[in-house]
Order: sequence, then structure tokens, then C-alpha cells
Amino acid sequence: MSDHTTLESLLAARMPATIELLWQMVEINSFTTNREGVNQLAAVTAESFAPLGFVSKYVPSVNPAYGDHLVLTRQGRSSKSIALISHLDTVFPPEEEKRNNFHWSVEGDRIFGPGTHDIKGGTAMMWLVLSALREHAKEIFDGITWKLIWNSSEECFSADFGDVCRAEFDVDTLAALVFEAEGRLGIEHLKVVARKGRAAWRVTVSGRGAHAGGNHPHGVNAIVQAGRIVERIAALTDYSRDLTVNVATITGGTVLNRVPHEAVIEGEFRAFTQEVYQYAKSAMLALTGPGDVRAKTDRFPCEIKVEILTESRPWPRNAGTDRLFEFWRAAGEEIGCPMNVQERGGLSDGNLIWDAVPTLDGLGPWGENDHCSERSADGSKLPEYVETSTFVPQATVNVLAIVKLAQSYGVVGQGVS
Repeated sequence: MSDHTTLESLLAARMPATIELLWQMVEINSFTTNREGVNQLAAVTAESFAPLGFVSKYVPSVNPAYGDHLVLTRQGRSSKSIALISHLDTVFPPEEEKRNNFHWSVEGDRIFGPGTHDIKGGTAMMWLVLSALREHAKEIFDGITWKLIWNSSEECFSADFGDVCRAEFDVDTLAALVFEAEGRLGIEHLKVVARKGRAAWRVTVSGRGAHAGGNHPHGVNAIVQAGRIVERIAALTDYSRDLTVNVATITGGTVLNRVPHEAVIEGEFRAFTQEVYQYAKSAMLALTGPGDVRAKTDRFPCEIKVEILTESRPWPRNAGTDRLFEFWRAAGEEIGCPMNVQERGGLSDGNLIWDAVPTLDGLGPWGENDHCSERSADGSKLPEYVETSTFVPQATVNVLAIVKLAQSYGVVGQGVS
């Protein structure tokens, strides 16, 4: 029996315990602002990894409405360290889960439920990988210092989690491995090597109110001005540069017989490179100033104010990530599982840490429809799910790649340095 066949059997034997852990996690509502639920999930997670020798630490979020970040550490014989990254929260409030009857449900190879794909399936994958690695490559498991770090509020803006990670990383941290779901393209398994950066913005247009019937020429219509600005904002989208600018919401006005004095537009932009990101940011901020909608009576103008609300920097292609991917590519070749890379438009915790240590993403199992809880009668719309059969192949590649990574830095046997 070949080495990887033995490993696959080892992993398959651990699948019932892996699915049991996933069930426990999915049964806990961990909507980002459900602080009690997020902290309950953190406690269950810490308890599940304790038999592998991990010691827990809780780090309060800077936002008191959010649960605590979770850090689990297992000290190895060497100073070499590998970090595994996941998050605790989901996007589903309890009332939405109840309204859509969205809960743990097994249908053939698919497990439906909140977080099965994003990202409780990834946490279950971490447990499966480490529990098998302890037996498959005990010297490496014992030689590495493991840092497992969970974000309590990844689905909302959580800039402080990057600081939590950086405080746990040291000069001998070999990699940060992010367990968001893998991608697929035909038979290829896609690992994430870059992600777009994102900025959320708000444009406030101030006009001048007036009676819509008796004094209309004196008014300055903020909504009309907002409509003109929206066209300019939307025109910034440039697919040739992978720049997307999304106008998401527009509000304004009060009653029908009043010229509206204010309108507010909100949205986001995303880009892979710092250069394109800065271009979009500068173009948005340049919209600040007097508008071109003016009062008929005295030429009083609308005033436009642009604010950047939150920012998450781009994670561009880089040599450290590309080198990490080569270990996964080689492991995939070894078992006949073709690997390729993906640059993904969505954010992950990788955006916060890629420039601190080499970072690779997409190491979780495969599924679909993350952030969706609805199901249509005709089956054209399905809620979030993960495919059970993807765990063992993905875990096999993860274990073999981690072994190759550790061996490349000389982490074998006793007394490694």
C-alpha cells in the first residue's frame, strides 16, 4: 500500500468524527453580532482541539458587539511555526435561519446548513488534517509549533484580527494557511493566491430644500445631483484592470412636496493591485466639492462630500504565496489531483496578513452557495452546502503539502532548530 493510500485510509477513518464536529458547529448560530453564539462556538472549537494538545487563549475584539477571537497553540520542539486561519462567524441571523428553515440537512453527498461551506467546514478540515498528521508524520507534528487562529467577525470589517495574527506570528513562522473553501475549474482544484482589496465609501450630497410648488426655483435638488454623480461613479468600473465599482444604495428626500435637500449614496470598489486600488480611491475622493446642480434663483450649488468608510488592502500575487502553492501542486501531482491557482474577488483574512508571512488560501473542502439560506421549490436556488466527498482528497493534499513544507525547512526528527 502506497504512502498516500495509507494516509487516505487514515483520513477516511476520521471522517465520522469530523462530520460530528461539523454538526456541533453548524447547530450553533454564530451570526457576527450574536456575541453569545460566537463565543459558544469558540468554546466548542477549543474543546475539540484540546485532545490534540492545543491550549486556548481568547482575545477580545476591539468592537464590544463582537465575540472574542480564538487562538489555540501547541508548542513544538522547534521554533518553526505554521499558522492555520479560520473564522467563527456566519452571515445568518437566527431569525433568517428559522424563517427559511435553514439548518443541518444531509441530502446525498451534500450537507446543507449555516457555515457548512463558509467556514465551519474549513475548521472541521483543520481538525481532520492535524489529527491525521499527528499519526501520519508524528515527528513533523511534534516538531512544528502550531498556531490556530479564528476571527470572531470576518464577515464584517475586522481590521484588529490582522493585529491579533501578527502578534502570534514570529520570525520562524513558515506559512499562514487559510481554510476558506477551495475553488474548482473542471477537474482542477484551485488554491487562492490573491484577493481583491475593498473600500466601502459614502457620498453625501447636500442641496437646499424648498416648497416644490410655491418656491421650486429656490430649491437645489440633491437627488438629481446624486443621479449625475452615480453615473460618474459607475463609469469608474474597468474590467480590463479588474476594477469593479458598485453603487449599492441610494437614499434621499422626505416628502413629495419638498425639493430634497440631501441624498446619500453608498457602495464599494475592489481591485487586485495597489496601483489600481489607489486610482479608484483617488477618483472617488476627487468627486468632493461643488456640484453642477444649482438653484435657478441665485445659483446656489449642491455640495458633494466623499468619505472612505473602511478599507481592506489588496492581496496581490507575490513570490511567498507562489512558493507555498508549489508544495500543494507537488502534493496534488503525487496523488493525481491537479492543482491550479485562483485570484478571487472576495475578501478573506488573507488580505490582512499576506505581507507578514507567506499566505495560501482555499484549503477548505468544496461546496457552493455561501451566504445563501433560501431554497426555491424548483431547485434553481439552493442554500449553502458542502460536499462530504471532498474532505478526504483535500485533506490528503493538505497533509502531504504541509509535510513537504516542513521538510523543506528541515523540520524532521528530534532537536530540530
